[in-house]
Amino acid sequence: MGKSHIKRINAPKSWQIHRKTTKWVTKPMPGSQPLNRTISINTILKELLNKLSTSKEVKVILNKGLVKIDGVIRKKPNYPVCVLDVITIKDESFRLLINTKGKLFLHPIKKEDVLIKPRKIIGKKLLKGSKIQINFLDGINLLSKDKKLKVSDTVVYIDNKEKESLKFEKGALAYLLEGKQVGKMGMIKEIIPQQGTQPTKISLQFGKDVFETLKSYAIIIGKNKPVINMPNE
Repeated sequence: MGKSHIKRINAPKSWQIHRKTTKWVTKPMPGSQPLNRTISINTILKELLNKLSTSKEVKVILNKGLVKIDGVIRKKPNYPVCVLDVITIKDESFRLLINTKGKLFLHPIKKEDVLIKPRKIIGKKLLKGSKIQINFLDGINLLSKDKKLKVSDTVVYIDNKEKESLKFEKGALAYLLEGKQVGKMGMIKEIIPQQGTQPTKISLQFGKDVFETLKSYAIIIGKNKPVINMPNE
């Protein structure tokens, strides 16, 4: 039980689940993002969407190939779904997001938005033949011809094809995945370098409020408006 499940009482606070029903809840397989930004397909279908009641029912649906994550059929109930991933069940699609209370939730999206995936760059590597391998936050590694891409920039893919790049710069639109201001989306007012080993900070405008947070907490999701459908756009 310990490997594939976790006690509900010990589950991340970001999971919007009932804490006092049964003892255990499905623990997702290790994913590209930390546990507080990851949740299993099983938990999504049973508790976030309330579409199914038992894990047995979930397995039946998955074995029929009716559930896709970012366009790929997934059949493991404990497959990890991370923030910004798209889950499709039959004809319904949702993007997993995190709100300003630090809770994971599913945002309904239309067909045209399903194929769009913004990916934050967390590493670069120069390969033989001057090829550049880009390492993304979602665990994907891809080759790119764009030598101007930098760590923290975002590459927008549509139907797995590189569409555009979004620079981590002043004026860009950022979405916060961590910190006290988690879930907020705002414009970068300033990038604030720190001395020594202190992490770089940014100044972000959210509505009429301006606050500072760590650069590493943010992902760029647009210039003047988000490239993906977001709540309350």
